Order: sequence, then C-alpha cells, then structure tokens
Amino acid sequence: MLSVSEARKRILDGVFPLPAEVVPLTEACGRVSAAPVAALLSNPPADVSSMDGYAVRAADLSGGGVSLACIGNAPAGHPFPGRVGAGQCVRLFTGSLMPAGTDAVLIQENAQADGTAVTTTHTLRPGTYVRSQGQDFAAGQVIIPAGKRLSARDVGVAAAANHAWLAVTRRPRVAIAATGDELLLPGSPVGTGQIANSNTPMLAALLRAAGAEPVMLPALRDDMADLATLERMVDGVDMLVTAGGASVGSHDLVRRGLEQVGLKTDFWKIAMRPGKPLMSGHLGRLPFIGLPGNPVAAFVCSIVFVLPALRRMAGMAQPVEPVMRAVLGADVPANDQRMDHLRATLAHDAQGQLVATPFPVQDSAMLHILAQSQALVLRAPHAPAARRGEMCDIIRIDQAPA
Repeated sequence: MLSVSEARKRILDGVFPLPAEVVPLTEACGRVSAAPVAALLSNPPADVSSMDGYAVRAADLSGGGVSLACIGNAPAGHPFPGRVGAGQCVRLFTGSLMPAGTDAVLIQENAQADGTAVTTTHTLRPGTYVRSQGQDFAAGQVIIPAGKRLSARDVGVAAAANHAWLAVTRRPRVAIAATGDELLLPGSPVGTGQIANSNTPMLAALLRAAGAEPVMLPALRDDMADLATLERMVDGVDMLVTAGGASVGSHDLVRRGLEQVGLKTDFWKIAMRPGKPLMSGHLGRLPFIGLPGNPVAAFVCSIVFVLPALRRMAGMAQPVEPVMRAVLGADVPANDQRMDHLRATLAHDAQGQLVATPFPVQDSAMLHILAQSQALVLRAPHAPAARRGEMCDIIRIDQAPA
C-alpha cells in the first residue's frame, strides 16, 4: 500500500493548471489569480492629508506661537490650484491633496481659527500627518502574486490599483458519481436495504466551496454496463470523482468497469484510515479519483487528495492543506501501519492553546460525528500511544476550503 504522501504526490503529478480567463473585479473573490497583478497607479497617487486640519510649511511652525493666513480650502477631490508661501496655509480634510509648497498638516485640534487667521503654539516636522505618494504601493509594484485565491481584501487592493478586470484560472469542472444499488435520491421513499445518497450532495458542496463547479451525475448501479456509461457522461469536465465501488468485494466494480472503457489505473489502496480503498488514474486524459463509499472516508479522502488536486488545477502555488499543531484533548492508542485521521473538536484552553479532542468512536460511516468535527488529528503509521496534553498535528476542516 502507498503512503498518504506518496499517493498525494502521484495525484498532483497527474494534474495541471487550467487555462486563464478574465473576469470583472466584482466576480473575482474566491477565484485564483492566473498571473501577478501589478498596480496601475500608486496609492496614494500623490501626497495627501491623513487628518482634517491645515496644510502648512513645517518651517513656519519651527518656533511655535505662529499666526498663518488661510488662503483657501481644499476638500478631498478638489485640490488647491495655487502654491502656498511663507506664513500661509490651506484648510483641508482627510484625503485632501497636499497643496504645492506644503509638507505637513496642522490638525484642527491644535489650531485656532479666526476668520482667515489660523494660530497655533505647536511645532511640526516635515511629513507630519501626510500620507506620501506610493506609501501603500507604487505604480508597477506587484500587489497580488500568481496562484493566490483572491479574498475580499485582494479585491480591495486591486480596485485601489485601478484594476476593473483580473485574469483568473478557470474553475475546475468535476463530475461526481456515487455507485451502489442501495442508493436513493435524498427525499425519496426508503425501502428495505436502501439508503439516501449522502456522498454526491456532500462532495458537491465541498467542491463548490473549494472553488470548483461540481457536475452531479445520477447514482450508478453495481453493474459493469452501467459503470461503462460514465465514459459518455464526462465530456467537458476536468476531473471525474466516484464514491463507492472501490473496495475488494464482488460488487465493487468501479475499477474493472472503467478499465473496460480505457481507465489507466495509477494506484489502488493506500495506508490510510479512513480511506484504504482509494483509486487514482486517468480515463483518457481525464484525471480520475475513486473514493471509498463510506461517507466519512469519502469526505476525509477528498480533504487529503481531491482538494489538493483541485488547487493544483486552479493554479494555486500551495495546493496542500497546511498542518497545524494543537494539544491533544484526550488519550489516543498506539497506531497500526496506516496513517490515521481522527475526527475531533477544537477549543482553546485557559492558556489560549488550541486543543483537539478526538471523538471516542471513529466509525467511517458516522456522518453526525463528522458534522460536529472541526479538525482531523493526524496519527502517523506506528505512532505510539499519546496522552492528553501532548502536542499533535491537525488539519482544520471547519473553515471553507482554500
């Protein structure tokens, strides 16, 4: 059996970034930048005031106790047209362009105005309360790197840099097919031996939150001919994901069924819990990942393998979910030869440390436990027993995939 890291490496080696497309800035949040974004102008574009007050020459206030003549007003967006000379000032406001000849701002709290006369006892140095041109970023400076999932903050900085459109990687389209004679569409009457298909809607929601476009296919029967129809149902998608039919039972037919229509299997079975019967390969040029049928195993394997592949296809520079450190909130036994992924809750202790507490039951069909989990506690193969209070590695699953 392959290790988790080797299996993920082989999956990532078999997928590539998708082409770029240009979208309006208002639709860019959540997308992945396809190229570095350089500022089209400096921010601020010129020296501006950071406070309400008076634009002055700092040299005029070097001795304190001065009276200046106010020769105009310069609200934001309405620059003062002239030049300020010795003994003069201009009334301005936050964001106002600094008039020619001035180099500091006397804030209004430190000034007394009487008609056009402005007096103060304060001294100033050049640059006081002035946001200098390019203080935030300069024209031509790269403000967003390639391969970054764009946040609302990135949209804001791109707008400030005068971008109305951004080049982003096309969203991966992922076909999802669950297999099993027992599966019913959620909401259908449930007969003896039947269950609602939770895998397809769960995986579609997970992939959509990760920035993909899920294509939900009908549940397939445990029949070779039915499985072979997948080849005709995946035109125009970028990846095929199945759930179920990946184990060793006589009705687990996904691998054999797809191999009849051209699947080239890269690997099958990994040293992981939950998720041992994971498959990977290509159906023609289409990347394929076959997930286990147990819903928890399907979800965990999607976090560990499917989402990194989608991030690679989206062009993200770091496709693998970062591993974090936390304090164990419960004892855990020694591990066997498979890497374990224990569903756990997260909390903070009195010292502010993050505490991960695995659930006592870790059955791979218990979706209610998964729904209450915020993290996966990672246990390396053959890891010794660990006690509550020891440090452990975790992957967070309580945040939208990024």
